[in-house]
Amino acid sequence: MTDTASGGPPASALAETAYRWRWVALLVVLAGEIMDMLDALVTTIASPAIRADLGGTAATIQWLAAGYTLAMAIGLITGGRLGDLYGRKQMFVIGAAGFTVGSLLCGVAASPGMLIGARVVQGLFGAVMLPQGIGMIRRMFPPKEMGTAFGLFGPIMGLSSIGGPVLAGWLVDADLFGTGWRMIFLINLPLGLAAVIAGILFLPSGRSEEATRLDLLGAILAGAGAALLVYPLVQGRELGWPAWTFAMIAGAVAVFGLFGWYQARRQRTGGDPLVTPSLFRKRGFTGGLVVGLVFFSGMTGFALTLSLYFQLGLGYSALKAGLSQIPWSVGMIAGFVGAQALERFGRHVIHAGTVVMAAGTVGVVATLQIAGIGMTPWQLAPALIATGLGMGLLMAPFFGIVISGVEPHETGSAGGTLTAIQQLGSSLGAAVLGTIFFGLLGSGVATAVDHDAPSLRTRLAAVSVAAADQDRIASALRACGHDRASADDAEAVPASCARLEQTVRTVRSSDPAAVQRTVGTAGKDAAGHGFSDAMTATLWVVVGMLGLTFVAAFLLPMRARPEDEDENAGIGAVPASV
Repeated sequence: MTDTASGGPPASALAETAYRWRWVALLVVLAGEIMDMLDALVTTIASPAIRADLGGTAATIQWLAAGYTLAMAIGLITGGRLGDLYGRKQMFVIGAAGFTVGSLLCGVAASPGMLIGARVVQGLFGAVMLPQGIGMIRRMFPPKEMGTAFGLFGPIMGLSSIGGPVLAGWLVDADLFGTGWRMIFLINLPLGLAAVIAGILFLPSGRSEEATRLDLLGAILAGAGAALLVYPLVQGRELGWPAWTFAMIAGAVAVFGLFGWYQARRQRTGGDPLVTPSLFRKRGFTGGLVVGLVFFSGMTGFALTLSLYFQLGLGYSALKAGLSQIPWSVGMIAGFVGAQALERFGRHVIHAGTVVMAAGTVGVVATLQIAGIGMTPWQLAPALIATGLGMGLLMAPFFGIVISGVEPHETGSAGGTLTAIQQLGSSLGAAVLGTIFFGLLGSGVATAVDHDAPSLRTRLAAVSVAAADQDRIASALRACGHDRASADDAEAVPASCARLEQTVRTVRSSDPAAVQRTVGTAGKDAAGHGFSDAMTATLWVVVGMLGLTFVAAFLLPMRARPEDEDENAGIGAVPASV
């Protein structure tokens, strides 16, 4: 595929002489990557503060991540082709401008619905912006500099993975200019404006001379299938899983089947399919889709529930929650570096990464059980380092190995499909694992109250509370804990909690203040244990998903082609909802 620059030399000439402003242009491309990475990471830290301010349900927290990644997945299907048709520079600038506007809309959102809608805008324009960078880098740099240019993606993503959660936590807690959580989005405005202006000035113009036609119907079918799948998984729990949620999931399967049929038909009739049908006849590529979908689902769900557990379960501030995730990010960077040194082992590195990540996840579970609700970040750090190390080992070679199993003319379609599946997996992770986590909270808190009931009665008896009143308090505390943890509206006070308060005020005792303190402490401890139990169960699901990833990885090619390794270093390695 060739490019013709507007008023400039053709791609062949550029390959020999190199684009004059290529390193400045690379910084512009990296700025776009940083905006995407930060916005993917910050909402997991800020979501409790957002919910406390704007209201909303547990599904609101899930949609903050799932809405962005779902829109990104849908947009990525056509984002690269738009650059071929209308020029990569133009599409990058439009994408960066739209992403910046979406960030502004997030920052001024007055309701959960408005914020989620603005996140969708960010995801769609991010999908227009991000694919253009890879094509421009291939065009701007001579072969001898290509590896260096692509190699910068890894460090940038690594630093963003460390800095993103910490920055988000600091911005939320600092409450700059009274903006609170809104600053995590408003901070994109200067970076976005700089990317737009620098993009206009320094990015090379040009478009593909062999651009294929845009498959709008295919994009609509793929997007509809993804939306039909994700929406009921997020909303079903709060709505009591009505029949239409299962009908939507069945409809998603049917729409994806129709999409596959339409793509094959379009190719037979001489059209340009959105996804090359022959890819699905290649074992390595289909295995890569399974690995990508399952792994990135588990990874995103892990990140989301870990952040919620830190803040809602352990009572950490947003900044402390962000700092507590640094060991995970450090492990991930170490995994990336280690994978480069072990690249000669090919697919075995992916298997090793899966095992190490599973071991780290089990380590997190063990730490939760041993340390309990008094757990400190230092106690959890070794397990998080191991988890991150496994992630890095798996992600670093993944794209290069999968792409090595397709023909050269299929590479563009394969890369776009893999990246879209990665984002869809992230969306499903927020939907499925978030639903499991929130669904278990109520029963977990109730079980914790039952377990602590003998101790509660002993403490109440010490201040002369009658046995019958002890039973009333324990029963009311159980109902209140369950209802508060299961409540759709975090700000509303369940009726059972109002009854508990009334019961505590009216019982006779030698020290009424001590009764209130005892019940308050018991309720707080039960909530902590409930969150811990829900987190533990969710992590075991993640371990199961890693087991499936391990098995599916046997379908992958043994190793990447040498020419693919540099170009895939760091690209698409970190999902948008980490």
